[in-house]
Amino acid sequence: MTLAVDGRSGSGKTTLAAALAARLPGAVVLHTDDISWYESFFGWDHLMAAGILLPLRHGEDVAFRPPAWDRRGRGGSITVSASAPVVIVEGVGSSRRGLSTLIDASVWVHADSDESYRRGIDRDGGTDEAAAFWAEWAREERGFLFEDRPWERAAVIVCGTPDLVPPGHIDHGPQGELAALLGHDPAAARPDVLTAVREGGHEDLACRC
Repeated sequence: MTLAVDGRSGSGKTTLAAALAARLPGAVVLHTDDISWYESFFGWDHLMAAGILLPLRHGEDVAFRPPAWDRRGRGGSITVSASAPVVIVEGVGSSRRGLSTLIDASVWVHADSDESYRRGIDRDGGTDEAAAFWAEWAREERGFLFEDRPWERAAVIVCGTPDLVPPGHIDHGPQGELAALLGHDPAAARPDVLTAVREGGHEDLACRC
């Protein structure tokens, strides 16, 4: 199974992906940042498809070096065994429309925009340069997400900033109720994966952003 963990920058995708992997034996986490490294912000989906997702669909092991890795002398490769029971792809645009036929289910991590911005700036060093980069990134991210609308395809939405949601404001209802609200059938994803999502994140349709 291939599961995408999508959401805006700083929303908590990496944290959730790690929590899911810890609950799903044999799960492998892939980061879109490794694919998009020194590529355009959102023009990397062909690399993800051809280099990783399609080979896995065909039952092939993956050892992929994106072109920028060779151009800029980055060592190593992105490796995934075809026998991995769950492959978690995390990053902004991981569940984008262009990859939807190669993704079995997706999670959208919804988060407070101010807190996401603070996290991102802190993560990138808290400098003026980091803030300038984030301003540029945010402009492209907003345009991309407005056009692609990946949350509409999500099987589950979780809250990445639960501490900022007032008590009683989070919907902790059953997974099936949440999926029904989103217009999806929870049976489309593996039950153990949905259970891991429920345990690893806070379900929330009302977290302000």
